[in-house]
Amino acid sequence: MSGILTQAGSPPVFDPQECASRGHEVQQLAWRMAACADRADAVLASLSRLQLEQWQSPAGRAYRTTIGLQAASLRRARETLEEASALVLRHSRNVVVSGRAGF
Repeated sequence: MSGILTQAGSPPVFDPQECASRGHEVQQLAWRMAACADRADAVLASLSRLQLEQWQSPAGRAYRTTIGLQAASLRRARETLEEASALVLRHSRNVVVSGRAGF
């Protein structure tokens, strides 16, 4: 937090170059979040393949049910990651625009 407050609660000095750089960093974060969502898709595909196997025993059916619950949870997490990635990407554009405008 040393870069946020310079002296006893005074706001930081605005630096357009630093703001533009931060926009790029925020954009990279959005891309990493989107990549995580893509990886979640790969895991979901693997879970779907496991669910399609014919588990006949009670333990096998319980395993398949558990996989289904985990897949549903992962789907929700993936959707949240995609939404968050879009929001962060939008924010990165606002950071760059405000940095250019001298805001």
